[in-house]
Amino acid sequence: MTWVAIGLGVCVLLWALLVAALLAAGRGADARALARFVPDCVVLFRRLLADERIPRRRKLALVALLGYLASPIDLVPDFIPVAGQLDDALAVVLVLRFVLRSADDDLLAEHWPGPPRALALLRR
Repeated sequence: MTWVAIGLGVCVLLWALLVAALLAAGRGADARALARFVPDCVVLFRRLLADERIPRRRKLALVALLGYLASPIDLVPDFIPVAGQLDDALAVVLVLRFVLRSADDDLLAEHWPGPPRALALLRR
């Protein structure tokens, strides 16, 4: 459990540093979008798990992803800068793509709590 807390702390710290770097570079709109992106993805996952239109095996993929993200055992350990977080981001993208193949873009738009620009990025 300690490794989960440490990994989560490192991820939050790197995320905050990236947001601060964007702010320092004068890209306030991008910093705000990035600051909201992770919480928006959490809300999206929660809403997709609760939606009855999503098939059970797709929901199981979401639950497995959440377990993988919470686990201290990764393909690339999180303490390795950039690459450690990149494998987690790739897992999120692949599972989200798998889940959304059973639904249309309207379902994603219905559940997405963030700005449309971030949703467009997520759809790519």
